[in-house]
This record gives sequence, C-alpha cells and structure tokens, in this order.
Amino acid sequence: MISCYIHYMTEKMSLRAKRSEAKQSQILDFVTNDEIENVIVIATKCSEAISNSRFRHASINKLLKMNKQYYLYIMTNHYNTVLYTGVTNDLQRRVYEHKSKSIEGFTKKYNITKLVYYEIFEDASTAISREKQIKAGSRQKKIDLVNSLNQEWKDLYDEL
Repeated sequence: MISCYIHYMTEKMSLRAKRSEAKQSQILDFVTNDEIENVIVIATKCSEAISNSRFRHASINKLLKMNKQYYLYIMTNHYNTVLYTGVTNDLQRRVYEHKSKSIEGFTKKYNITKLVYYEIFEDASTAISREKQIKAGSRQKKIDLVNSLNQEWKDLYDEL
C-alpha cells in the first residue's frame, strides 16, 4: 500500500484518501486545471499513486516535487583527517544533528562537525546512487572532489 494522504477541498466537497491508490485516483480525476492549487499532498510515495492513476497532470507532479530536494554531503572533523559521506532530504537539519552530536554513530565518535561539500538532487534515487559512487571511490578522489569546490575546506553550514 502507498503510505500517503491526498486532501482535495473545494466549496462543494471535501475528499480525503489514505493508503489507497484507487481512492487517490478517484480524487485526482475530479481535479481540474483551475483547482490544482486546492490539492494538498503530504506523502512519501504519492508520486507512485499519481503516476499510476488515470489523472496525469504536469501540475500535480510539480506540486508533489515542490520543495523536494535531496542532498549528498561530505563532512569532516576539525583537522580534516576523517571523511563522512551521507544523503539527506534536509541538509541544514542533518548537519545540525552531526554538529550537536545528537545521534550516536560514526560522526559522533570521530567528531565530524564540518560540512565541506554537498550536491543537490531532485530525486532520492539519484542522490543515493551518487553517494554509493563516492563511497566506492578512494579517499583521494573524495579529497579532490572537495578541493574542486572548497579549496580552503571551510565549513559550508553557515552558507545554507
């Protein structure tokens, strides 16, 4: 089942579908071009439901992807001796978590607190593929990647 909600509100009706592609398709069939801004989608996988529905409208797909960005990032410690590569959909929050050491793990253990590189993607699968590509590369390739955009290895967190 798709884990998402679709809310559609007009003066005449209020429809809500949860975890049902069939119900979501029915709701989306009601939506016209003029009413597209009345659709609110809160989802993790709603794009699958919409792409499988009979209603395929560029605006609804745009609405789904609005403000959806995924980030590949590289962080290091104060001395630039340890590198960490990760993926997130909220870079500012995730770097803050690393800096505040609020999550147990590698970055807390090795004092990884400095954001030195990041890339922005429109979909998660591309970001994850890029993360795997970078993690499979040598340390020198990661260093060269950081140097290509941040030769001083300054913390980029304040620029977010």
